[in-house]
Amino acid sequence: MPKTAGLSRAADAALPDPSRWKALAFIALAQLMVVLDATIVNIALPSAQTDLGISDGNKQWVITAYALAFGGLLLFGGRIADLWGRKRTFVVGLIGFALASALGGAAQNEAMMFGSRALQGVFGALLAPAALSLLAVMFTDAKERAKAFGIYGAIAGGGGAVGLILGGFLTEYLNWRWTFFVNIPFAIVAAAGAYFVIREPSGARNRAPLDIPGVVLSTLGLVALVYGFTRAESAGWSDALTVSMFIAAAVLLLAFVVTEARVKSPLLPLRVLTERNRGGVYLSLGLAIIAMFGLFLFLTYYLQVVKGYSPVRTGFAFMPMIVGMITGSTQIGTRLMTRVPPRLLMGPGFLVAAVGMLLLTQLDLNTGYAAVILPGMLLLGLGMGTAFMPAMSLATHGIEPRDAGVASAMVNTSQQVGGAIGTALLNTIAASATTAYVADHAARATDPQLLELQAMVSGFAAAIWWAVGILVAAAAIAMTLINTGRPGTGTGSGTDGASGAGAEEEFKIPVVAH
Repeated sequence: MPKTAGLSRAADAALPDPSRWKALAFIALAQLMVVLDATIVNIALPSAQTDLGISDGNKQWVITAYALAFGGLLLFGGRIADLWGRKRTFVVGLIGFALASALGGAAQNEAMMFGSRALQGVFGALLAPAALSLLAVMFTDAKERAKAFGIYGAIAGGGGAVGLILGGFLTEYLNWRWTFFVNIPFAIVAAAGAYFVIREPSGARNRAPLDIPGVVLSTLGLVALVYGFTRAESAGWSDALTVSMFIAAAVLLLAFVVTEARVKSPLLPLRVLTERNRGGVYLSLGLAIIAMFGLFLFLTYYLQVVKGYSPVRTGFAFMPMIVGMITGSTQIGTRLMTRVPPRLLMGPGFLVAAVGMLLLTQLDLNTGYAAVILPGMLLLGLGMGTAFMPAMSLATHGIEPRDAGVASAMVNTSQQVGGAIGTALLNTIAASATTAYVADHAARATDPQLLELQAMVSGFAAAIWWAVGILVAAAAIAMTLINTGRPGTGTGSGTDGASGAGAEEEFKIPVVAH
């Protein structure tokens, strides 16, 4: 009788969760909240700075405090999700994010604002990897997985642009404080839904002792890396503290890798990184985000400063990118993911995005929106959406359930670090090109204000050329490193940890020695 009961429990565990699609709705809502927050605050920043008396020198900390906490603690958050359980971590992350958002909306001075942003980053670092790893362990059938990650990929890619629209509306028609308060209903609905609907598969936790040296080294290393790039944007690449941050990051992250190779229960098992398909995803996705985040910054400034768009109109100007991402992710990526190898979606997807970016190198003072910007953003969104969906799925595919949280955290880490690099690197390139343009044309200029705008646009165009090259490099990496076949085919002998009926439907990834 006990044996029969055990078989029955095993059979139940192998069955798909009947509430998985309801769960996806709440996971997607939480992911939308996190991605929205990355851009919605940018629109509100000028108003918040004036109200709270934040100096120009300190205003970057509204963005930086969040980026440092979020980027630095992602791996730790992923490991906590594996240890505590993803559902519990997800709900705690949502509640904490809501409380931190309430604190930010009620901020009376810059200290409260910076503190609330850091707290948002802390809880976001719990929430983001838990959300993605829940999808990874709940959706194992190839076709269902394609649909689920199509929705998730569309939100991950297009949510930032939605944030520009929502941020513009809230700032223009209500108050900048609502860009924080708006997170609270999102979080409450998602947390309540997750609590009642999500049922995490049994046996998916990793109860090994926490790798404290790994936590300290990875957190300090990632904080140093993100801060180095953030500081480079304002203080320059040769600044002593900037250089020191990069050196410290290199030393700390190297020590982290050495530590992880030796400890019994590593924070980030190197098997997660050394499998070539996942490594290819992390690298190509990070590069694509570098290009994309830089463009968000340039287009926002171009539309508002050069074209004179209002915040709301600027947000709506990004709609073609959102439409392209949703179409690429849910219509192209989802439909083809079970029919072609992932590299044949990711490589061409990044190349289509590069063509869209190439159109945007033609920006000048008189560029028409419909002639250049609209088709450029549509192609960029279409390509990114097509590439993001298989990338999100493959990054956690075939991973052992006990490693799902930390593998998901690596996806978010590559995006977060990529965003920091993209903003700093491309902004620096744009600033250098702007300075060079002024130096070359100052003697012949008759209108200083016109010269300033021409120089700014010239700088944007120069930086976007670099973004085109970065996207082409992402496509090359995806085509070279990612070699898994379409679902149900391939030469691999199995997956990292998949077994049973579900494994037959998954991508065949070669077994990695544990």
